[in-house]
Amino acid sequence: MENQKPGTQRIDIWLWHARFFKTRSLSTKICRAGKVRLNGQKITKAKTSVMVGDVLTFPQAKIIRIAKVLAFNTRRGPAPEAQALYHDMTPPPEEILKIGKSRVARRDRGAGRPTKSERRATDKLKNIFPD
Repeated sequence: MENQKPGTQRIDIWLWHARFFKTRSLSTKICRAGKVRLNGQKITKAKTSVMVGDVLTFPQAKIIRIAKVLAFNTRRGPAPEAQALYHDMTPPPEEILKIGKSRVARRDRGAGRPTKSERRATDKLKNIFPD
């Protein structure tokens, strides 16, 4: 193993041990692509060390996962063992939908730009410009 400080582990190995990614090479690829944040800072090296208490933010299957590091493991064990390595801080899907809703009116594809009267009706519904 490489020279590591006691109480730390490489971020790509930890993500793999915690079963967030199926292979270590996939977790390394995500780290190198700059898609992982460690305590809010973008990570571009897979060899970056994580410590207990660090918070990781990364994409996984169309959602953004937030995980707090609780422990380390020396192997990629079964799922219950892997779930003991972190505290999942990812908000439930209902909260994500509430946050992600935009204030832009939806239009059918191919409907073209809204007319002036349609735009005024939309603004009135959204109460942007009250009468």
